[in-house]
Amino acid sequence: MIIADIATIEGRRFPARRWTRGMVGQAGQAIPAKGFAMGYVVLEPDGGQVPWHNQEQEEVYMVLQGRGEICVGEERREIVSGQAVFLPPGQFHQLTNIGSEPLHMMYIYCPGGDVAHWRQELDGTLPPAGVGETPPLPAGARPQCTKKPGE
Repeated sequence: MIIADIATIEGRRFPARRWTRGMVGQAGQAIPAKGFAMGYVVLEPDGGQVPWHNQEQEEVYMVLQGRGEICVGEERREIVSGQAVFLPPGQFHQLTNIGSEPLHMMYIYCPGGDVAHWRQELDGTLPPAGVGETPPLPAGARPQCTKKPGE
């Protein structure tokens, strides 16, 4: 039996003001799994973000505490504690904390595997919304955080 304890997982801080702790998945996660990945994320108040990106996997975000703005494709809505949103494969999406308290959420995606936007955000190469092949954010959406670490 393998038990992952969120309190003991160091995780990683990202430039877009979030703390991500992978719990299940490949490559060094507390619970190794090939079929899916799962983690816990805290977005800082007033703008902490999972920036505009897409990936090949199906994904679900579940908000555990707080409130945010979720953008999926051309749609933009508020999402609050107790709600989950499905993110189809290949569909651009972004979650921004619009509250004055931290937003806590879980993600699950399958199949498991690499998440390119993590590396891109850390090295400052995440494609900006509306540039090249990256579609623009929905009208009225909070801006995407694309700053390089240290900026």
